[in-house]
Amino acid sequence: MTVDLLTRPKCSECPIRHRAVCSRCDADEIEQLEQIKSYKTFAAGDPILWRGDDLTYVASVVKGVATLSKTMEDGRIQMVGLLMPSDFIGRPDRKTIEFDVVAATELTLCCFQRVPFEKMLATVPHVSQRLLEIALDELDAARDWMLLLGRKTAREKIATFVEMMVRRQHIDGLGLNTEPLVLPLTRDEISNYLGLTLETVSRQLNALKKEGVLQFVDRRRFEVVDMAALHAASGDDSDGGVLF
Repeated sequence: MTVDLLTRPKCSECPIRHRAVCSRCDADEIEQLEQIKSYKTFAAGDPILWRGDDLTYVASVVKGVATLSKTMEDGRIQMVGLLMPSDFIGRPDRKTIEFDVVAATELTLCCFQRVPFEKMLATVPHVSQRLLEIALDELDAARDWMLLLGRKTAREKIATFVEMMVRRQHIDGLGLNTEPLVLPLTRDEISNYLGLTLETVSRQLNALKKEGVLQFVDRRRFEVVDMAALHAASGDDSDGGVLF
């Protein structure tokens, strides 16, 4: 549903203000964005957009997690990405969406009307510059994911996925607070995302638990007990490369 205009937060109070597409905007540019934005919230499991839908708006994820998937001709579904706070949905100058977008958790989007937003790109270079940065970050992430799927073992895939969740839920570094972290996906969804079986996902998570690397509060909430051991299990060296 769309949140009432009077209850939506101002851009200056937005939790993703310094990471989103508007992060480089000055006060006047923020005011222009305010005129074309609206907030939408979705419950976990709600469809946001289906592949081929008309793209009437583009959006930044404010809170929660969404999945990007494609359905093949034989009905099989492959998850191809996750959208987390500050990630961007849609592409300027594209009238339709190329993926199925579904809320994995309760989700809040800051939506911008697509046509006015596209016009702003020509007059507000700070927005277009930030969009380019986001696109390049996505390209780097896609290359890392190709490496994960093509070269990493099941254990390394699980450790990399968990470490990614830690980094994204603690944007300002790897400092962990006392609140448990949350796996935004079910174990079945994780298996789809990583190209593993459900049994393998459960076995590897349990192994990290038994080794004292992770401590689970329940099936979704967990704490990282040993961050160094988790990073070592991911197969990456200190510079982010893969250990061979």
